[in-house]
Amino acid sequence: PGRVISKLLCSGEKEVDLAVQSAKAAFKIWSQMSGMERSRVLLEAARIIREQREEIATLETINNGKSIFEARVDIDISWQCLEYYAGLAGSLAGEHIQLPGGSFGYTRREPLGVCVGIGAWNYPFQIACWKSAPALACGNAMVFKPSPFTPVSVVRLAEIFTEAGVPKGLFNVVQGGVATGQFLCHHPDVAKISFTGSVPTGVKIMEMAAKGIKPVTLELGGKSPLIIFSDCALENAVNGALMANFLTQGEVCCNGTRVFVERKILDVFTKEVVKRTQKIKVGDPLLEDTRMGPLINRPHLDRVQGFIKQAKEQGAEVLCGGDLYVPDDPKLKNGYYMRPCVLGNCRDDMTCVKEEIFGPVMSILPFDTEEEVVERANNTKFGLAGGVFTRDIQKAHRVVAALKAGMCFINNYNISPVELPFGGYKASGFGRENGRAAIEYYSQLKTVCVEMGDVESVF
Repeated sequence: PGRVISKLLCSGEKEVDLAVQSAKAAFKIWSQMSGMERSRVLLEAARIIREQREEIATLETINNGKSIFEARVDIDISWQCLEYYAGLAGSLAGEHIQLPGGSFGYTRREPLGVCVGIGAWNYPFQIACWKSAPALACGNAMVFKPSPFTPVSVVRLAEIFTEAGVPKGLFNVVQGGVATGQFLCHHPDVAKISFTGSVPTGVKIMEMAAKGIKPVTLELGGKSPLIIFSDCALENAVNGALMANFLTQGEVCCNGTRVFVERKILDVFTKEVVKRTQKIKVGDPLLEDTRMGPLINRPHLDRVQGFIKQAKEQGAEVLCGGDLYVPDDPKLKNGYYMRPCVLGNCRDDMTCVKEEIFGPVMSILPFDTEEEVVERANNTKFGLAGGVFTRDIQKAHRVVAALKAGMCFINNYNISPVELPFGGYKASGFGRENGRAAIEYYSQLKTVCVEMGDVESVF
């Protein structure tokens, strides 16, 4: 931590153009293959990832700083995603519609062409799989730009696709920051852009894509509510709150960072959450028992610390953590570590409750009635996720139906099976990743109308 692990050159306009042209040439071959042929290649890529799980997980931990324990889960989700879309690739089809007099129409589901994927630094390998698997299953090529903070593991994915037998250049990686992203978004041969990241960057990408009338999928930030009713199974709810706040050092877009707790159980819940949070082992992410590694970089650590300082100024109480952590290991002394933080005494109008912190900071807010908590939960510009803990199943379904969020959890949190669509409402973006839904965003429909009689002219 705090050391340079590798230096990569940023891709300029020329490199971006080369990557797109190479992908365009590969697209010609790939798009003509049958779904079953594409399926076999994706299955082979999934097999390689599964086989090299340990090496790729280690690479990801070095790349991002998350615990090796979590990195393994990311890699498992990645190969499952490829397997899932391999399974769908052979079944992609249009439909046949009977028209009067023996005439008929049919639809073809066709690929878009060269798609661009722009990834975030919190799940570098997994996001690349979430974007490339449906794109490739539908017959597209992809040029992928990882975050400049985590450039390494996606290159391994490109090598794996090549080993698995995709045409050369079908999945290309370009490296860089804002400028590289702009070249991709403005490139005339790019058919679509799928972006995961912050709201301000999402706005810019949509503006750039608009000039070329390119469709976009945006998976942006969140400030998701987690609602804990007094009739919950308490231990489950505490586990859920920890899962909703502290995975990947809290750097997760769908985290349930506004934890609304019914007043009756506020004290007992808070006490238990604080006790459990204090036990989270922070340190070297490559050690088996570490559960939280360092944050992504110094400016981000400073930003998260700034949020905690401001929360205190606005009257929140730091119940535990929030301070910088220096591990005993001298090799780690310059790492970007902090202790996971729980804030009590929070109000809806505080900055820490309104803004996405993107770090290991949980805000606890009391509530009294279901009606009140639903209204407060929805009082945000975001709408990525939401969670409910209760034993009353009718109440659970009623509350999630009322939440304005794309990904809701009942009695669990932050599990994202690849079979289920993932994406947001409101400022959290639009379009969906995963599930059958993603097929819609990586293909287009062509309608063909066939006349079997004579053309009736009105002229």
